[in-house]
Parts: sequence; structure tokens; C-alpha cells
Amino acid sequence: MKSTTKRKESKKFLQSNITAFLGCFLLCLFLFTSCSSDNNDSDSIVAEEELSSLAIEEAKEITEIDDTNENINEIIESTYLEVASTNFFKSSDYKNQQDNRFLSDCVLISKELKDGYVEIILDYGEGCITRKQHEAKGKIIIQMDPNMETRSIVLTYSFEDFFINDKEIEGNVEKKRSRSNDNGNPESQINKNVKITWDDGAYVTIEGMRTREWIEGKDNKLWGDNVFSITGNWTITKKNGDIFNSTIMKPLIRNLACRFITSGVVEIKKADNTSQLDYGDGQCDDIATVTKNGKSYEIQIRQKKRK
Repeated sequence: MKSTTKRKESKKFLQSNITAFLGCFLLCLFLFTSCSSDNNDSDSIVAEEELSSLAIEEAKEITEIDDTNENINEIIESTYLEVASTNFFKSSDYKNQQDNRFLSDCVLISKELKDGYVEIILDYGEGCITRKQHEAKGKIIIQMDPNMETRSIVLTYSFEDFFINDKEIEGNVEKKRSRSNDNGNPESQINKNVKITWDDGAYVTIEGMRTREWIEGKDNKLWGDNVFSITGNWTITKKNGDIFNSTIMKPLIRNLACRFITSGVVEIKKADNTSQLDYGDGQCDDIATVTKNGKSYEIQIRQKKRK
């Protein structure tokens, strides 16, 4: 009788221990799973924040590069307009020929007729503020056909110790300018291979082409009402080896009355990642939007590299 009672008590004790063990095991499993889930969620949030931060920083760099490119394009276009609208080749005192200049008054312009072409030197000295309120210094050297009456003209230009907003510009650019395209507008096809270097040693190289169509303001000699539509594609290679392929999906609009690109969309590809940079709806402001992985982030267009 006692033996039977002891066996029953032992069985109950064993069942009780098993139940307690299973309860503890399930509780530990739940806590571990919960902690693991929390960690995964936390890691996911951190990764997403890092991705958005990287997308924003890269987009800011692209806008700064685009702005620098357009500032140079506008200087060259302005040079052509001044040459085409004045008796440039018959005067040694070109700088004072017209009151409403397309170029800054502080830039010194010299010319020399060489074997089959004219060389024009824009000398910004140690510092000169452009019409778009950017600081330029150094020289841009332009070579072009002296016959301004042809339907199209080719300009090549290079840089000598040239800086804009403290960024050094090196390389060579070829620009074919047509008096009239299929839309009846002046148009330039620009092929460039340039290097932009910041004062901290960071740099990018840019290779590619742009088509720049003059869509408004072409019928007068006023500077501020000129508007350009820009298309094209190019490759940006950073100092660290990162490569960005940019393609304009919706024409960029550059209004010379505004310091910034006012609208247009650029698709940017880096390895297997794609983002879109939207410059807005035409408002003159320094705001753009970058969209990556279905999420959009507002950025401020910068014109000087931030430290």
C-alpha cells in the first residue's frame, strides 16, 4: 500500500517538474523570439535611416555638380551671345561695346586670330562675381570659327587655374551650336570630359553629353528672360570609385532669372540602385526631391560643398 502511494507521489512530482520545465522553456522561447524580433526591427530601422541619409547626401552632391556644370555652360553661351551681337572682331576695346552685357563687367576678355580660328580668353582674375552671383577666378580659353554667319559653329574650351565657388574645374569641352533646330530654336550639343575638385581634395570626373535648347528670350538682347531646356546623359565617377549614371527623364529647365534649375527629373543609377531627382514644378527655389525605394526625401540644393 505504501509502495503504491510512493509511486503515485513520485509520478505527480515528475509531472509537476515536466510542466514547470515546459513552462519555463516556452517563456524563454517567447522572450528570445521577442528580443530577436525587436533587434531585427531595430536593425531594419537603422538600415533604413542609413539608406535615406545616403540617398540624400548623394542627391545633394548631384545637384551641386549639375549646378556647377550649368554655371559654366551659361558663361560659354553668354560669351557666344556677346560675340554674335557685337562687332567683336573689328574692335580691340570689346569690353565697353554694349551697356547690357551677358557677361560680368569684371571679366577681362581678349581675342587673337590664329591659323583658322579665333582664341578668346575670359580672365576672371583673382575673383569676379558672375551674373548669377557665383564667384569665379582664373581663365576659360575658347577656340571657335571666326565665321559667325554659318548655320552651326563649334566651340572648344579648356580651363587654366579656373575656379567657381572654390571648386577647381579642369578638362576639355566641345560645344556645337546651331542657330535653329527642328523647333526653330537655337540649340547646343555639349560633349564634356571635366574634373571638379573641392577644396578638401574630394573630386569627381564627368563624361557625357547635354543638349541645351534656348526656348524663351531668344528674340531680344535681354539677359534675364532667357530660358533653356536641357536633356542628355552623363557618367559621374567619384574619387572613391563610386560611379553614377545620370539620365534626364524630363527636361531640366534653366531660367537665367533664377539661380537654380527650376524643374525637370533626373534618373540616377548607382550599381543596382536607382533613384530619381525632381527639381520641382517651376518655382525659383533651392528645393528638390529625391525618391528611392518608393520613399521621397526633400533636399536643399547646395552650391558650395559643406564641411
